Amino acid sequence: MEHVFFCTGHELKIPNIVKSEGLYLYDKQGKSYMDLESGVWCTSIGHNIEGINGIIKNQINSLMHAGFCYSNEILEESAQSILKAAGFNHGKSVFLCSGSEAIEISSQMAKHLTAESVSLTLHDSYLGAYSSITDKSRNWHLLNWEQCKICSDKDKCDLSCEVLKKIPKYVSEFIFEPGSSSGFVRFPPKAMIKNIVKIVRDNNGKIVANEVTTGIGRTGKWFGYQHYDINPDFIAVGKGVGNGYPVSIALINEYTARQLELKPFHYSQSHQNDPLGASIVKGVIQYIENNDLISEAQKNGALLQKHLESIVDKEIILEVRGRGLMFAVDIKNEGLTNSIYSELIKKGYIVGNRGSSLRIDPPLTITKTEIDGFIEVLRETISHVKLFR
Repeated sequence: MEHVFFCTGHELKIPNIVKSEGLYLYDKQGKSYMDLESGVWCTSIGHNIEGINGIIKNQINSLMHAGFCYSNEILEESAQSILKAAGFNHGKSVFLCSGSEAIEISSQMAKHLTAESVSLTLHDSYLGAYSSITDKSRNWHLLNWEQCKICSDKDKCDLSCEVLKKIPKYVSEFIFEPGSSSGFVRFPPKAMIKNIVKIVRDNNGKIVANEVTTGIGRTGKWFGYQHYDINPDFIAVGKGVGNGYPVSIALINEYTARQLELKPFHYSQSHQNDPLGASIVKGVIQYIENNDLISEAQKNGALLQKHLESIVDKEIILEVRGRGLMFAVDIKNEGLTNSIYSELIKKGYIVGNRGSSLRIDPPLTITKTEIDGFIEVLRETISHVKLFR
């Protein structure tokens, strides 16, 4: 692929995939690979799902792209389905193209309503690819919660905490990523997050849940923030909601939507509220509901976590962190990580390589048999690496 510019920072390992189905990819030689990374964490229900393909074909034959003055009723149907899943029954949705954009528009709306310019987030958050978010040297307060990980009172955190005292009095919004931590799967203490939300809310700031990675069943609930007993004003949704199609959504709760009606906000781009993306979102939500995949993610996630924790030996595998079907496996050094990662690919298993850890995010449709098979191969691979290191 000499004319394709790859700039993600990841090495292209398998350039000739010609077929996909469910958890599996197939190359030109017919070799199969179990995709335990769900693409870029996007194929939440698996590759090449017949029901979703049918929805795409039907919508293309109707209307795939809308203008500023015309649309299709699928927008309202899809909005109702995703808002219901989020518990925002009387809220509103903006359909967009990427998770980065869903976070960006949520942040812009928060600043518009609060008239504040400083955004708050945790120091290890990944919030998207836009320069307004990647460049945190201006108009950002990064809350370093490293010491909270080992705090003996982390489950009883109160407003006297020294970390919380560093929060500026006035911020436009707190953007909370509930567990991905730039791909390393770290879960902030519940009490700390609830206190941050209280501080920001008491000063009229907004709460944005960044659910691009942690949403759509990934953590065993519809959204990761639901593990924290908080109620955000905005939810940024992406990746898994399109099952590989580039669609994202900014969800707005009822109160905030009313505020935006009183103080109009303008944002436009060519593919905002496109019917094709909306139809796919509705289809993915229905597929998850019809197959009870949130419960399956809880059950199979618990099984996979138990298996992964059993391989922790403190010699090569140092720690496992997970929730639902989202895991990080910390490894002693990057050389060992690369060896295990490459061996797994040779054996037909794709996981994420984060340098100091492996990232495992299988589709919600993974089965017990597939989990057992992967763990057996992972054990063999670790043993092989131990032998020849």
